[in-house]
Amino acid sequence: MSTRIPSGGFRELGPVNWVLAKAGARTVRAPEMHLFTTLGQRQLLFWTWLLFSSRLLRGRLPRIDTELVILRVAHLRQCEYELQHHRWLARRAGLDEQMQQAIFAWPEASDRLTDRQQALLRATDEFVNDRTISADTWQQLSSHLHRRQLIEFCMLAGQYDGLAATMSALDIPLDHPDHR
Repeated sequence: MSTRIPSGGFRELGPVNWVLAKAGARTVRAPEMHLFTTLGQRQLLFWTWLLFSSRLLRGRLPRIDTELVILRVAHLRQCEYELQHHRWLARRAGLDEQMQQAIFAWPEASDRLTDRQQALLRATDEFVNDRTISADTWQQLSSHLHRRQLIEFCMLAGQYDGLAATMSALDIPLDHPDHR
């Protein structure tokens, strides 16, 4: 398999990132967690990104909202890597297969989604596609989220949009290529 940046081993990752990559692979039940073995080669930047990303996953938004936004970003960006990792996490957060299909089919499947979920999806679509959120959508989103959550929503959508672009540009291989 040829990628733009080959996976790093102990020498490229350093001892800490090598251990993090091994632990990540075990967590996702894969021989290798390619995201970590690629980004981990930029050692301090990787630690900073990992801390930031981890904080967003456990932030002020309810976990179910966080996973809904991540799934929608991954769907819009056609990022199979994010989808593989976050479909499992979303199920654990309470978004079963039917809900996930509604997220991917939105707005056609709006009858299966709450007003809050639809506001999050509309804002995610605008954020990713337009790089902003319209006044009407912001007002709708603001009726469900408080100020700190609104800030976090933007940071979350931007983080996963940027990560999808990074994975695409670096051509990072899937950890589970047989599970498409």
